[in-house]
Amino acid sequence: MAVTDTENPLLGETTCSSLLHKLQEIWDEVGENDEERDKMLLQIEKECLDVYKRKVEQAAKSRAQLLQALSDAKIELASLLSALGEKSIPEKTSGTIKEQLAAIAPALEQLWKQKEERVKEFSDVQSQIQKICGEIAGNLSLGDQAPSVDESDLTLKKLDEYQAQLQELQKEKSDRLHKVLEFVSTVHDLCGVLGMDFFSTVTEVHPSLNDSTGVQSKSISNDTLARLAKTVLALKEDKKQRLHKLQELATQLIDLWNLMDTPSEERRLFDHVTCNISAYVDGVTVPGALALDLIEQVSNQQCPQNHAEVEVERLDQLKASRMKEIAFKRQGELEEIFARAHIEIDPPAELLADMDNQIAKAKEEAHSRKEILDKVEKWMSACEEESWLEDYNRDENRYNASRGAHLNLKRAEKARILVNKIPALVETLVAKTRAWEEDHGISFTYDGVPLLAMLDEYAMLRQEREEEKRRMRESKKFHEQQSSEQESIFGSRPSPARPAGPKKVVGARANGGVNGTPSRRLSLNAHQNGSRSTTKEGKRESTGSIRPAAPVNYVAISKEDSASHVSVSDAVPASP
Repeated sequence: MAVTDTENPLLGETTCSSLLHKLQEIWDEVGENDEERDKMLLQIEKECLDVYKRKVEQAAKSRAQLLQALSDAKIELASLLSALGEKSIPEKTSGTIKEQLAAIAPALEQLWKQKEERVKEFSDVQSQIQKICGEIAGNLSLGDQAPSVDESDLTLKKLDEYQAQLQELQKEKSDRLHKVLEFVSTVHDLCGVLGMDFFSTVTEVHPSLNDSTGVQSKSISNDTLARLAKTVLALKEDKKQRLHKLQELATQLIDLWNLMDTPSEERRLFDHVTCNISAYVDGVTVPGALALDLIEQVSNQQCPQNHAEVEVERLDQLKASRMKEIAFKRQGELEEIFARAHIEIDPPAELLADMDNQIAKAKEEAHSRKEILDKVEKWMSACEEESWLEDYNRDENRYNASRGAHLNLKRAEKARILVNKIPALVETLVAKTRAWEEDHGISFTYDGVPLLAMLDEYAMLRQEREEEKRRMRESKKFHEQQSSEQESIFGSRPSPARPAGPKKVVGARANGGVNGTPSRRLSLNAHQNGSRSTTKEGKRESTGSIRPAAPVNYVAISKEDSASHVSVSDAVPASP
């Protein structure tokens, strides 16, 4: 081993060679033989080799560690670049290992800092997403949990995806919040109209819907929205039923007033009850207009509590004293309903027993007959036009340039269109009439005459007319052939002049025509309806303005009348 000058001041520069020289001097002085000297030198050489080997091994191990650190640094660099989605950084491949490590270290430090910032951004976005998802699901504890960030993918593209998802959820939250506020506002308005406690109603749905809580803290979960929608539907249905009940009660009150001829001054006291008698459900917005206590008061007393007993007692006394007059008045109303619906009326003695019930049934039946009666009116109008059109077609002067000829021509064009629709109209009318009869289990009568019988008779007569027209066309064709044969034998000759006769004036028929169309004024059974033209009090006017019942044979046609319009020599075409 080397010995420094401080250890042995007698030695000069200490080297291996000087030490070996010193050792030989000592051996010479001691008198060591050569064998011992060689053995000692071999030992010294072996110890020197062991020292070198240890140093080399240490150096190799240190190099391996540096290479591993460099490799780890490169792997970490590549992983960070991949996770962050950054472009690769040019690596320094020349120079010592330590130089290469020194070159990578700043880049690693920058990427680690960037990764920490990116992880924080991901965590913030995912926390917001998780919170909104919890609000929508109705599980607020979801937002309290720390989100797990996938550090293997921290690219800006992935961050943009999360931000886009967050924006969609924020929009959905805004929409849901807007919908919740709309529901709450609707509940507020409905509770006001119905006289209900708004706060207790909405807090039953969810406590956060109370006005004391902030807008952003209100529940927007699916369950809250569903319960709000259910509450709104229930309140609207309640509003509809209350309005219907109030309107019925107000109608009864007005009927009593009308029966009693109550002055308008007294009626004004109950305007808050009758003002909504014809209102739509959505049109009633006044707070308390449909409060339950108001309806109960009206239901019990037909008026507010402070006037109920006096008003009802007065109306009851008047009704009792004028019962006979009221009965005849109601009977007249019932007869008028039956007349408009073309229904035969029952004897008055039976109707007086339950007049209100009879009137309600009559109105219901009249309503069920309205659609069919409207189509009957269209059918009769079309038949009148058909009758007019046939008269128009028989007029030889219809194309003359007389006053009003162009108006008749336009009417004829419209009449043909309408007449062409008659078969379909009759078919629809028959189907609806049969369906009505099946539903009600009775025959549908028109002024006492079964409507199906009228339609069947009309169809038969229409078919007969078509057959008659067909025979006329064939007869005309036969005579034209005979005339052509005579002309070919004897030559042409002038046709004989038509005998002069009275010209038929084209116009609307009052009581039908030869075509058997139904009449607007039907005479048969008029004596049956004449009994109800006046009441026992003599107040009811004659029912002359109301169309009487249709006769059974109202479409019957006179053969003489038909023959007067049809002849072989005076056949006319069916249309101009």
